[in-house]
Amino acid sequence: MKGLVIINTGSRYQVRTEDNRDIEAKLKGAFRLKDIQSTNPVVVGDIVELEEHSDGTALITAIEDRKNYIVRRSSNLSKQSHILAANLDQVFLIVTVNYPETTTAFIDRFLATTEAYRVPAKLLFNKTDRYDADDREYLAGLMRLYQTIGYDCFRLSATEDADFSELTALLKDKTTLFSGHSGVGKSTLINRLIPDSQQKTKAISEYHNKGMHTTTFSRMLCLPEGGYVIDTPGIKGFGVFEMEEGEVSHYFPEIFKFSHDCRFHNCLHRNEPDCAVRTAVEQHFISESRYKSYLNILDDKNENKYREAF
Repeated sequence: MKGLVIINTGSRYQVRTEDNRDIEAKLKGAFRLKDIQSTNPVVVGDIVELEEHSDGTALITAIEDRKNYIVRRSSNLSKQSHILAANLDQVFLIVTVNYPETTTAFIDRFLATTEAYRVPAKLLFNKTDRYDADDREYLAGLMRLYQTIGYDCFRLSATEDADFSELTALLKDKTTLFSGHSGVGKSTLINRLIPDSQQKTKAISEYHNKGMHTTTFSRMLCLPEGGYVIDTPGIKGFGVFEMEEGEVSHYFPEIFKFSHDCRFHNCLHRNEPDCAVRTAVEQHFISESRYKSYLNILDDKNENKYREAF
């Protein structure tokens, strides 16, 4: 029997079977012994094989091949990965320029990962009702930057905006991951989209201007108009995983575009002569913030470290 993993608490799973039943499941003992470099070998969105028991519980015996997934470096075990969700049609990174702040370094690392694992990504700028004039100006600049690169950007206030029709249309009949820092409003947004979901929400810490965790496990929810949205715990840092040094530029579309004009085909765009990428940065065809993010990822690879702050 097959099923779709809709809840992962870390110790147990809830699986929706082909005949539309939700059952509790655990991993079969031998499954844990396989050489899996992930802190969570089964994730929300996985299609799994089940061995059902008479008491209504089940064992997960196998996972079907994934069409894609989003993965980051585990913050506790730097040589392992943590997969956020699998088999996605798209991901929305929920961004706030304040309350709390989402840095461009975090955004760029997340987007590089979506490029690497072939998951279409969009940016959703939330909490616009709270921004002052400086925040709004910065928001406009960020949206111009990422739209120029090719990413769709949207802005809203999950607590105040009355019209969610554009977002609802984009989510219809798709499996969508919502991700971002704690406190950016993922759960509030989901409560607006799915009124009976009853996702817990909590105000951010005003002293530290950082979000506090309210979502403690990953969960897939049905949208009224069709499709699924996946809510995940907030992410503090985003360490990229399994990116070879020479491939990092491939995951920055504008850097990859200019790299074709570099003198050396294996140019890393650091100090090499006749580097078209560095020239494009100097001429403002590539933003300095994006170039800095690219270099920071290279530094991670060279120094074998995980920069949690990003």
